[in-house]
Amino acid sequence: MITEATLSTWTAPSSDTEKDKQDRAERMIRQAIDEHIPFKACSLKVYAKGSYANNTNVRSDSDVDIAVECTDALYWEEEEKGNRRQVSAGPYKGIWTPAKLRAELVLAMQKKFPNQVDTSGVTAIQINANTARVNADVVPCFSYRYYMENYHRDGTKIFKTNGISIANYPLQQIRNGRDKNNRTNYNYKKCVRILKRIENAMSQESKFKELPSYFIECLAYNCPDYIFTRSTWTLMLREILSYIYHSLEDEPNIDRWLEVNECFYLFHTQQKWTRQDGRAFAHAAWNYCGFK
Repeated sequence: MITEATLSTWTAPSSDTEKDKQDRAERMIRQAIDEHIPFKACSLKVYAKGSYANNTNVRSDSDVDIAVECTDALYWEEEEKGNRRQVSAGPYKGIWTPAKLRAELVLAMQKKFPNQVDTSGVTAIQINANTARVNADVVPCFSYRYYMENYHRDGTKIFKTNGISIANYPLQQIRNGRDKNNRTNYNYKKCVRILKRIENAMSQESKFKELPSYFIECLAYNCPDYIFTRSTWTLMLREILSYIYHSLEDEPNIDRWLEVNECFYLFHTQQKWTRQDGRAFAHAAWNYCGFK
């Protein structure tokens, strides 16, 4: 059985050494962008996103995700035709197309990280790790706005090299995760790290398949706040796993679960995971921890 002492150690974020490597990777990517002359004529926002920015990563998934958002273009969509109010007729049609932004980012990264840039991915430009820094994914994107009847939602638009584009809401993920952590006496993110370490351990020991780190974070996010205020990590973990397992059985017929950003449903036909994956993970983790 996994002991309370072990769970306590699993609440910790990346080690100081790992954090230094993450920060170094982010800092060098920012330097590469600042030093790239063509970007002097482009308005960019550069910021960390995902588990690294949300402080829920653990050593086994300590990669750094960096968004490079071009704000010279605003892409937009409407929930219903006519919801858009007093905006231009579409994105800026200058030189900063998706292909141009990606191409210049590749050049900037190759100059800063010679022989360490992998451009084979359809979404991110990967910077391979070395002894001084972790792997990093650089994600080119554009400003994006989604119009609804009485308000709008700001995010980013990512254009993959396979022709598919997706909307993303990284800042909402950070804000909502921070707010839930504050509401739960700072235990929410600690429990996310416990779950991620359990998933990593089960995967490494071939006791359960590997699941996306973000999916694990979303499962925890949908658990009620009161669960994260129990007196021990063991009690919290038992209730989290039980809640996930039993609630997902009826999830389509009750309140729909959301991603941490609260902009998308957690389960739909385009997701990489299913409700069954969530229940199976909770069941496997329960047994792995030796709960009765």
